[in-house]
Amino acid sequence: MRPWQRLAYDLGQVTRVAWFLGHSRMAEQLTPPLLEPVEVKGRLPTRSALLRDLLALLQQDRANIASGLYRLPDDLAPDPLAAWRASQRFLSDLGRVGLRRRQRGHREVEQGEVAKAAARGRYPAYYLRNFHYQTDGYLSEHSAQLYDFQVEVLFNGAADAMRRQALVALAGHLKGRRLADQPLLDVACGTGRFLRTVKHNYPRLPVTGLDLSRPYLAKAQHALAPWSWARLVEGEAERLPFADASFAVVTSIYLFHELPRRVRVQVAREMARVVRPGGLVVFVDSLQLGDEPAFDGLLDLFPAAYHEPYFADYVRQDVTALFAAAGLRPVGNARAHMSKVVVAARP
Repeated sequence: MRPWQRLAYDLGQVTRVAWFLGHSRMAEQLTPPLLEPVEVKGRLPTRSALLRDLLALLQQDRANIASGLYRLPDDLAPDPLAAWRASQRFLSDLGRVGLRRRQRGHREVEQGEVAKAAARGRYPAYYLRNFHYQTDGYLSEHSAQLYDFQVEVLFNGAADAMRRQALVALAGHLKGRRLADQPLLDVACGTGRFLRTVKHNYPRLPVTGLDLSRPYLAKAQHALAPWSWARLVEGEAERLPFADASFAVVTSIYLFHELPRRVRVQVAREMARVVRPGGLVVFVDSLQLGDEPAFDGLLDLFPAAYHEPYFADYVRQDVTALFAAAGLRPVGNARAHMSKVVVAARP
């Protein structure tokens, strides 16, 4: 990494963390506390401990870039006007999020007009809820515009750096191969944030993103507009609309903690089905209990504070065994701040 690149990375990440950490503190001040206490069995880390761990992630991220595993991010100097607008959207929605959190209001999507307008019945029942207590769940353009900013506030600006750790396994798999012959599927691609990073690094790599939300897919379409060799498909992860062995790489970023256990099993089997022999499945999701004992208390607090109904079960499930049962061979497991990266290969 050249000196100017190192400087650009450091300044960009310091600014990013300060920006989102500031919004996190504002959210704490503006959002009323929970009405009922949350039982926390594990230890809760201090803010300084979390920031030290975040710094370790950024140091690893910078080292990966310096080693040539992936490119310098292309958004180190974001558009100030776009950042301001995103901030205003986030802050204007805080009141509604706070009210739902206090009232445990997570059924607006299931009961309200959004579900009717989105052709209710087209989605599985587990999906029709206000995840994160956010407005409209995942079923509106408003939600799609808010989502990425909300996630970065939650992780104090570390979400993109955690996603980038999936590129390490991707770099190892693609090295020396003809990119056109290595199609990638991103399961539950959301707004296309991860796929955009993939295309930034591999413009000629054919990629497919699948998601249940039409508004999120529309946002992903906009994110991927600068590149060709990209397609987006509306569909369910537990019934992937693709033939066996269709992809060289299958990725899943922050999906499994939002699925019931029986659906996680189905999705793991489907990912194993559509990846080629010799191909990779790359999984990034929340830490689980015991991955970093100092953070276990946060895993108790998170599902109550952000309405994640399947999270408490997810953090107790052996993900490596889940993929092994689906016929995949685990080949890697790493921690990335508040996330974990599991890599499995199809023999």
